[in-house]
Amino acid sequence: MPDIPATELPGVYLEISSRIDERLKKDSLDASGLMLLRIEDFPIPGGAQERATVFATAKGIENLRKKVDQFRTEDTPDREKDGEFIPGRPKNADLVQSVAAITEAGLRALWRSPPGKFPAADIAAVWEVWLEPQMTEAFVAAAPNYGVTVGADRLEFPEDTVVVVKADRNQLAQAVRRLGGVRALAAPTITADFFDGLPVAEQAQWVDELSGRTTYSDHPNAGYVTLLDTGVSRAHPLIQPALSVDDRHAANPAWGLEDVKGHGTQMGGLALFGDLTQKLHQANPVMVMNRLESVKLLPDAGMNPHHLLGAVTRQAINAVEQVGPRRRTFTMTTTTGEDTPHDGAPTSWSTEVDQLAAGVSGGLRQQRLVLVSAGNTDNFTFGAGNYLDRCDHEDNEIESPAQAWNVLSVGAFTEKTVLPNGDPAQALAPFGDLSPASRTASWSSHWPNKPDVVLEGGNWALSAMPPPMRHGWLSLLSTHHNYPVRSFTFTFDTSAATALAAKDVTELWSDYPTLWPETVRGLYVSSARWTQQMRAHLPAQANKGHYMPLFQRYGFGVPDMARARRSASNALTLIVEDTITPYGISEKTGGDVHNELKLFALPWPVEALRALGNADVTLRVALSSFIAPNPSEASRGVRYRYASHNLRFQLNRAGENEAQFLARISKAAEQPDGPANDEDDLWDYGSNRRHVGSLHIDQLTCKASDLARRNLLAVHPVTGWWKSKKLLAEGLPSVRYALIVEIDAEGLDTELYAEVQVAVEALIAAQAVVQV
Repeated sequence: MPDIPATELPGVYLEISSRIDERLKKDSLDASGLMLLRIEDFPIPGGAQERATVFATAKGIENLRKKVDQFRTEDTPDREKDGEFIPGRPKNADLVQSVAAITEAGLRALWRSPPGKFPAADIAAVWEVWLEPQMTEAFVAAAPNYGVTVGADRLEFPEDTVVVVKADRNQLAQAVRRLGGVRALAAPTITADFFDGLPVAEQAQWVDELSGRTTYSDHPNAGYVTLLDTGVSRAHPLIQPALSVDDRHAANPAWGLEDVKGHGTQMGGLALFGDLTQKLHQANPVMVMNRLESVKLLPDAGMNPHHLLGAVTRQAINAVEQVGPRRRTFTMTTTTGEDTPHDGAPTSWSTEVDQLAAGVSGGLRQQRLVLVSAGNTDNFTFGAGNYLDRCDHEDNEIESPAQAWNVLSVGAFTEKTVLPNGDPAQALAPFGDLSPASRTASWSSHWPNKPDVVLEGGNWALSAMPPPMRHGWLSLLSTHHNYPVRSFTFTFDTSAATALAAKDVTELWSDYPTLWPETVRGLYVSSARWTQQMRAHLPAQANKGHYMPLFQRYGFGVPDMARARRSASNALTLIVEDTITPYGISEKTGGDVHNELKLFALPWPVEALRALGNADVTLRVALSSFIAPNPSEASRGVRYRYASHNLRFQLNRAGENEAQFLARISKAAEQPDGPANDEDDLWDYGSNRRHVGSLHIDQLTCKASDLARRNLLAVHPVTGWWKSKKLLAEGLPSVRYALIVEIDAEGLDTELYAEVQVAVEALIAAQAVVQV
């Protein structure tokens, strides 16, 4: 038995081999701290051998050793059966005598796919990892420390959770050994191609099977994904329960309501179920939390005149809002390249969408949560070079209206890299990097960071000669609009990514239905992080300027719903929804001035932070507000004239008292484009990336004892087009904003939580409104 210090590990994986032609005692290998993971027969010279893979905790190892010692030193009592004397035997004889060897197991002992598919040594490969459900979160959180990239998709089975990871054998072996919780390893084989390729009757059977274990939310306050698309077909059994007959509309009353083109029905399936590949492959019950609304934005033949796109969008939103008040996630996967190059500047369509989100346009004057796809590249323009160079080219600039300030813009990344054995092509994008279909922000100016986030959009396959092509194995699966002729269809690109984001956002909002749209946007985007593959494009010693390409391609990265939900419910995340009156008229001079500053005394767990001393703590701040746009020609090159108002957040420095802090903010408010002075504040992204658009996110990592002294946070205005004496004479407008402040103490949150909980109530009393 390997001599491993069990106290340092959650347990140890053992491979137990039987004697030739003997059977292992399975019951004894699945009890008392031992978990039997798999058992298999192997032919060997002279017979066959049974090999078991067992996970043993420290208690299990101790119990196993004890059984071996008992076998050596103790006998069972003599007994009599049917008049026959039966002498005692060594204790645990059936177990110990069946065992030929016990060694520490390697990855192959956990492998459940054919041996020939086991990844080659020293090559990063994609693996299926089967985990104990209760150990999944811990494994997913810690695996990157060993170089293991964990994909976002999961399969839920009664006794297993399956994730996909990318790692070489060495990296995965270290993670498995150190983290535990792994029940099996396999080659990924779950693809959309399998289901799309089934005969019609078999597809319908799969639909019936999934329908039978799907429950649709009937809560009266369920959130709605409102698709501004080609319409949605109600004929599909997976969609019909979530889409009422009365919830289908058209921007133009003369248009029909059926989905003739099929795109909207694909988006509807994703917005309800996500990628159907996973849902069809698992066996657990499925709960669909969202409902659907459909508004046909495009005619069945031809296209809307370009100059009318803003008006058509407004008409579509007005049509659906006539039904009555609902919590809607407006989702638009239609974009145009006719405005390019716009270099991030507003267009008529993006400006109207900004107005609709801010509630200054539309039949109802209310704020709206709007998601827009980033637009797609043309695969026929790709050559043999690095695909990222082509994606980053100005010809592949994000399409209008995704550059709108107030929308949640969605690009695409991919974790789909597995092709069938023998396929001569190879996946173009590496695991965890930008989907080749996703457009990027070619601009490096002061316009907003776009896209905001990226979600799965599929990959392309590259053969010997370009161009790369879409491939069924590298696609997502969704609902077909011609059911029952076809049940499933491939789907991909930034449209699919946006539908997935709509599913997430609507579920998050349903969990916390009283939050504002601005807050939900901030929470969701702030939960995003760049994957290891994305961060691999950074130099070893990255400075603020090196983050620019990452923002242009990936925004803030891949959202994490678990993190977003945790942030919304955890006292270590402070969420403030408030209003501010940014501008006023000076009583002394009669001129327009900055009016209010909101100052928060943060409820830091000071004593707990001081106790952590030099341990690193990460602070992440998000400030979200919807601006009213002004797209006049004079405003196109000046961000302070496009936005009605511009808000900023500032944190005091260690040792900086309130008077010094306010003096520094006052100077920054009057000179918003002055010399950057945040390098000393340890912010990761800095003012060039933070002070753009209407969603501002940054983070800093510092010593816990230093953060304890940085307890003042201010929200303050800088100039906007509302800052005009003529306008302000008619009244001083107030605006809403959401502030999200999160502490990540790297697993030490338990110690911080209690003190924060006590201090939260004091925060409200400590908030100050300062005239500036």
